[in-house]
Amino acid sequence: MAHTVSLFVVLAAVWLLLSGHFTAFLLTLGLLSCLFVVYIAHRMDVVDHESHPLHIGHLLPIYWVWLIKEIIKANIDVTKRILNPKLPISPVLFTVPATQRTDLGKVIYANSITLTPGTVSTDVGADTIQVHALSEEGAEDLRGGAMGRRVTEFEGKP
Repeated sequence: MAHTVSLFVVLAAVWLLLSGHFTAFLLTLGLLSCLFVVYIAHRMDVVDHESHPLHIGHLLPIYWVWLIKEIIKANIDVTKRILNPKLPISPVLFTVPATQRTDLGKVIYANSITLTPGTVSTDVGADTIQVHALSEEGAEDLRGGAMGRRVTEFEGKP
Protein backbone atom coordinates (compact mmCIF):
# COMPACT_ATOMS: atom_id res chain seq x y z
CA MET A 1 0.00 0.00 0.00
CA ALA A 2 2.89 2.38 0.74
CA HIS A 3 4.12 2.01 -2.85
CA THR A 4 0.67 2.85 -4.20
CA VAL A 5 0.32 5.94 -2.01
CA SER A 6 3.82 7.16 -2.86
CA LEU A 7 3.14 6.59 -6.56
CA PHE A 8 0.09 8.84 -6.26
CA VAL A 9 2.11 11.51 -4.43
CA VAL A 10 4.87 11.43 -7.07
CA LEU A 11 2.37 11.58 -9.94
CA ALA A 12 0.49 14.47 -8.34
CA ALA A 13 3.70 16.39 -7.67
CA VAL A 14 4.93 15.90 -11.24
CA TRP A 15 1.54 16.92 -12.59
CA LEU A 16 1.54 20.10 -10.49
CA LEU A 17 5.10 20.98 -11.48
CA LEU A 18 4.53 20.40 -15.18
CA SER A 19 1.08 21.91 -15.52
CA GLY A 20 1.64 25.22 -13.77
CA HIS A 21 -2.13 25.76 -13.59
CA PHE A 22 -3.90 25.95 -10.27
CA THR A 23 -7.56 26.54 -11.11
CA ALA A 24 -10.11 24.34 -9.40
CA PHE A 25 -11.17 22.66 -12.66
CA LEU A 26 -7.62 21.75 -13.71
CA LEU A 27 -6.64 20.62 -10.21
CA THR A 28 -9.68 18.34 -10.21
CA LEU A 29 -8.73 16.91 -13.60
CA GLY A 30 -5.18 16.36 -12.40
CA LEU A 31 -6.40 14.63 -9.26
CA LEU A 32 -8.73 12.38 -11.25
CA SER A 33 -6.06 11.50 -13.79
CA CYS A 34 -3.54 10.63 -11.05
CA LEU A 35 -6.13 8.49 -9.28
CA PHE A 36 -6.98 6.74 -12.54
CA VAL A 37 -3.33 5.98 -13.34
CA VAL A 38 -2.73 4.63 -9.82
CA TYR A 39 -5.88 2.50 -10.09
CA ILE A 40 -4.76 1.03 -13.43
CA ALA A 41 -1.22 0.40 -12.14
CA HIS A 42 -2.60 -1.26 -9.01
CA ARG A 43 -4.97 -3.44 -11.05
CA MET A 44 -2.10 -4.47 -13.33
CA ASP A 45 -0.08 -5.37 -10.22
CA VAL A 46 2.93 -3.38 -11.40
CA VAL A 47 3.42 -1.29 -8.27
CA ASP A 48 6.13 -3.00 -6.23
CA HIS A 49 9.55 -2.31 -4.72
CA GLU A 50 11.26 -2.42 -8.14
CA SER A 51 8.85 -0.28 -10.12
CA HIS A 52 8.67 2.30 -7.35
CA PRO A 53 11.75 1.76 -5.15
CA LEU A 54 11.01 3.53 -1.88
CA HIS A 55 13.79 1.66 -0.09
CA ILE A 56 16.52 3.57 -1.96
CA GLY A 57 14.88 7.00 -2.14
CA HIS A 58 16.78 8.44 0.82
CA LEU A 59 20.12 7.50 -0.80
CA LEU A 60 19.27 8.94 -4.20
CA PRO A 61 20.64 12.50 -3.68
CA ILE A 62 23.97 11.13 -2.44
CA TYR A 63 24.23 8.80 -5.44
CA TRP A 64 23.29 11.56 -7.88
CA VAL A 65 26.01 13.84 -6.53
CA TRP A 66 28.58 11.06 -6.90
CA LEU A 67 27.36 10.16 -10.41
CA ILE A 68 27.42 13.79 -11.56
CA LYS A 69 31.02 14.05 -10.35
CA GLU A 70 31.90 10.91 -12.36
CA ILE A 71 30.12 12.28 -15.44
CA ILE A 72 32.08 15.54 -15.20
CA LYS A 73 35.39 13.69 -14.86
CA ALA A 74 34.56 11.50 -17.88
CA ASN A 75 33.48 14.57 -19.89
CA ILE A 76 36.85 16.19 -19.23
CA ASP A 77 38.66 13.01 -20.33
CA VAL A 78 36.65 12.69 -23.55
CA THR A 79 37.11 16.40 -24.32
CA LYS A 80 40.88 16.07 -23.85
CA ARG A 81 40.94 13.09 -26.22
CA ILE A 82 39.01 15.02 -28.85
CA LEU A 83 41.11 18.18 -28.61
CA ASN A 84 44.53 16.51 -28.27
CA PRO A 85 45.28 14.10 -31.12
CA LYS A 86 48.25 12.68 -29.18
CA LEU A 87 45.93 11.08 -26.61
CA PRO A 88 44.95 7.61 -27.81
CA ILE A 89 41.45 6.57 -28.67
CA SER A 90 41.57 2.82 -28.40
CA PRO A 91 38.02 1.42 -28.38
CA VAL A 92 37.67 -1.74 -26.33
CA LEU A 93 34.81 -4.14 -25.64
CA PHE A 94 34.97 -5.92 -22.29
CA THR A 95 32.83 -7.27 -19.45
CA VAL A 96 32.59 -6.15 -15.85
CA PRO A 97 31.11 -8.21 -13.04
CA ALA A 98 27.63 -7.19 -11.92
CA THR A 99 27.67 -7.81 -8.18
CA GLN A 100 24.27 -6.26 -7.61
CA ARG A 101 21.68 -8.53 -6.01
CA THR A 102 18.58 -7.34 -7.85
CA ASP A 103 17.59 -6.58 -11.42
CA LEU A 104 17.01 -2.97 -10.35
CA GLY A 105 20.61 -2.73 -9.13
CA LYS A 106 21.95 -4.15 -12.40
CA VAL A 107 19.86 -1.68 -14.41
CA ILE A 108 21.10 1.23 -12.28
CA TYR A 109 24.69 0.05 -12.79
CA ALA A 110 24.30 -0.39 -16.56
CA ASN A 111 22.61 3.02 -16.89
CA SER A 112 25.31 4.67 -14.77
CA ILE A 113 27.95 3.24 -17.09
CA THR A 114 26.08 4.52 -20.15
CA LEU A 115 25.53 7.98 -18.62
CA THR A 116 29.27 8.33 -18.13
CA PRO A 117 30.74 9.71 -21.40
CA GLY A 118 33.13 7.40 -23.18
CA THR A 119 31.41 4.19 -22.04
CA VAL A 120 28.26 2.40 -23.16
CA SER A 121 26.64 -0.72 -21.71
CA THR A 122 25.89 -3.03 -24.61
CA ASP A 123 24.56 -6.13 -22.84
CA VAL A 124 23.39 -7.03 -19.35
CA GLY A 125 23.81 -10.67 -18.39
CA ALA A 126 23.01 -12.58 -15.22
CA ASP A 127 26.26 -11.64 -13.51
CA THR A 128 28.16 -9.49 -16.04
CA ILE A 129 27.69 -6.33 -18.07
CA GLN A 130 29.33 -5.93 -21.47
CA VAL A 131 30.73 -2.44 -21.97
CA HIS A 132 32.23 -0.52 -24.89
CA ALA A 133 34.79 2.07 -23.79
CA LEU A 134 36.45 4.80 -25.82
CA SER A 135 39.85 4.12 -24.30
CA GLU A 136 41.74 1.51 -22.32
CA GLU A 137 42.01 3.97 -19.41
CA GLY A 138 38.20 4.25 -19.24
CA ALA A 139 37.96 0.47 -19.29
CA GLU A 140 40.48 0.19 -16.45
CA ASP A 141 38.44 2.61 -14.34
CA LEU A 142 35.39 0.37 -14.68
CA ARG A 143 37.39 -2.80 -14.16
CA GLY A 144 38.59 -1.29 -10.89
CA GLY A 145 35.06 -1.79 -9.61
CA ALA A 146 34.47 1.51 -7.80
CA MET A 147 31.23 2.22 -9.68
CA GLY A 148 29.99 -1.34 -9.18
CA ARG A 149 30.66 -1.15 -5.43
CA ARG A 150 28.94 2.23 -5.20
CA VAL A 151 25.83 0.91 -6.97
CA THR A 152 25.80 -2.21 -4.77
CA GLU A 153 25.91 0.00 -1.67
CA PHE A 154 23.21 2.24 -3.13
CA GLU A 155 21.03 -0.74 -3.93
CA GLY A 156 20.87 -1.69 -0.26
CA LYS A 157 18.99 -4.71 0.95
CA PRO A 158 16.34 -6.15 -1.40
